[in-house]
Formats: sequence, C-alpha cells, structure tokens
Amino acid sequence: MKILVTGGAGFIGSWVAERYLQRGHEVVVVDNLSTGKKEFVPDGAEFYPVDIRDKKSMEDLFREKKFDIVNHHAAQSSVAVSVKDPFEDFTNNVYGSMILLEMAKEYGVSKFIFASTGGAIYGEPEKNPVSEEHKLEPVSPYAFSKMVFERYLDYYHDVFGISFIALRYGNVYGPRQSPFGEAGVIAIFSYRMLKEEECYIYGDGDQERDFVYVEDVAEANVKALELLFNSDNLCFKFNIGTGKGISVNSIFKILAKRIGYDRKPVYMPRREGEVYKIYLDSKKAGEVLNWKPVITFEQGVDKVVEWFKNEGSEKT
Repeated sequence: MKILVTGGAGFIGSWVAERYLQRGHEVVVVDNLSTGKKEFVPDGAEFYPVDIRDKKSMEDLFREKKFDIVNHHAAQSSVAVSVKDPFEDFTNNVYGSMILLEMAKEYGVSKFIFASTGGAIYGEPEKNPVSEEHKLEPVSPYAFSKMVFERYLDYYHDVFGISFIALRYGNVYGPRQSPFGEAGVIAIFSYRMLKEEECYIYGDGDQERDFVYVEDVAEANVKALELLFNSDNLCFKFNIGTGKGISVNSIFKILAKRIGYDRKPVYMPRREGEVYKIYLDSKKAGEVLNWKPVITFEQGVDKVVEWFKNEGSEKT
C-alpha cells in the first residue's frame, strides 16, 4: 500500500512512518521541517520537504504518487502557541488539512487517518475517564481546529465517500520529542534535569493528563490502517490513551528520582487554554481496533531518559 504520511519527520509521524515501513508498505513523507528533523525520517521512506499549505506542490504529489491512503500528522501542535497566534494555528490545522482532504477527493484517495486530540477536544470533562460520546467543548484554538477538521471529515465521508479514522490522542510522549517547545513535559523535564537546569511547572502542578507512549500510538495507526484496508465506508473516532491521569507534580518527582535531580521545581502562572484534568476512556479502540497500550508509564519514562542520555541531546 502506498501511504502519504504528513508530518513524517516529526515526533509522532516519524514513528508511524517507521512502523508502516516495517509492515512492508511504501511510505512517502511530507514535512516542512518547521519542527520535524530530516534525520527522523526513517530509512526507506521517500521524503519531500513540502508544506501542506502549498497547494500546487501537494497536487503535484497526489497526481504523481497515486496514494492509497493519507495519514495526516502535520500540525501546529501547541496549545500555548495557538492561544498566542490563532490565525497561524488555523492556517496549519484547518487550511492545510483541507488541502489534503480536497486532494484526496480529487485524486481518488478514499481512505484517511487523522491525528486528532483527546487531551483538548473535550474541554474540561464532566467526568474522567472521558469517552468519545462526551460533548466537545474545546477551550483553545488548537482544540477548535481539530474539532473543525473532524467535522469536515464527517462531511467528506457523507458526501464524497471518503472513509476515515480520527485518532484522539492523549498526551503522547517518548523518544524524539522536542524539549524546547511549550508542550511535552516529560521531554522537557528529562532534558533539563540531565543538564541540571531549572524545571518550570505552570500552575499548581496538580493538573492531570493521560500520558500514552509513542510506540503504542504508532501501533494504533497500524491498527487503523488495517481496519480501513479491510472495510469500506468507515467513519470512526477513537480515543487513544491509557485511562489514567498523572499529575505534573508526580511526573517531576518520578523523573527527579530516576535521574538524581535535587532541585525544586519553579512554579509559574497557569497557561491559558489548557484543560486542567483529563484522561481518556479507550474502550472503543480496544473493541473495534483491537488496540490497547502495552508500555507502562515507568517503562516509557525510562526509554525517554535513556534516549536523552545517549542521543537525544544531539538530535533535538
């Protein structure tokens, strides 16, 4: 199967592209390298340093490559950045995504996988863990953009027959995640603790997230591909998480003990647009996708720390 992976030089997308190649698929990676790294593109993938907002270049690729499926991970992925610059978030996450969807329609690509968000799309949930049936009440432009594109996927499914699976991720963490942005607290803490630098916690630190390991997320993309390949006329949205919340304070303590970091955290004002406590009910993904997370939080943290010790500092 010939698969377009957008954002395939990025943290999550590169793991997805790698897993698809291991399964024997032909993979074309598109990434503008604004946050991705060329060295993260797996060997065997065909790489194009193109922005998905470049409609002509994307149309040329769709016409030439004749993709079987689109796996869409390219995005502006920071809640904080979206709050500061909603228009930039829109151009990446709605306008750019719509170009891909329109190209899929025009060039006969009837299957689409979308990296959505479970950590932000529901807003502050009425209860945890939150299921896919919970109402959507996003509180940040980033979450708005993911919700809007999911609605467009619904429309293109109903009107143009494009099957899709939207994977609503929890807080994904693992090797290759950048420690320099405003998201990715495990990568940020690991990197800064290993360098004996200050670690900042925004808010009281009791905010909870559902942290899911990146290789488990990549496996969810494999399962989604298999489901789409074996069926027609699909329209699914799945939470991809562990069903458990972990606080930022707890993450700090776990990493500090693991690394031998003796400093106290520096507490800063809470960031706008961030949900306080959320974790995801992924029962539907288990029943329909046959997916469940297998890496424990402790195992995942060890993998992140080892990566930063051995090669992460040079590759971030």
